[in-house]
Amino acid sequence: MADLTPTTDRPGLHVSKPSPNAPATGSAVCHCGASATATGDSQVRALVEGYTANHGAAHNRTGR
Repeated sequence: MADLTPTTDRPGLHVSKPSPNAPATGSAVCHCGASATATGDSQVRALVEGYTANHGAAHNRTGR
């Protein structure tokens, strides 16, 4: 399986939760240079919401 972790060369969002009892982990890298990681279900949820609202495709809506 390919490494799906985002990098500056391949920006994006990656979330993993290997089992229902394991905490979620997430990482995000935006083409603008911003990056973040999170561990724990609620922290990963906040990471996804923040990335979706402010990075990635959100830059296309504002022209930045």
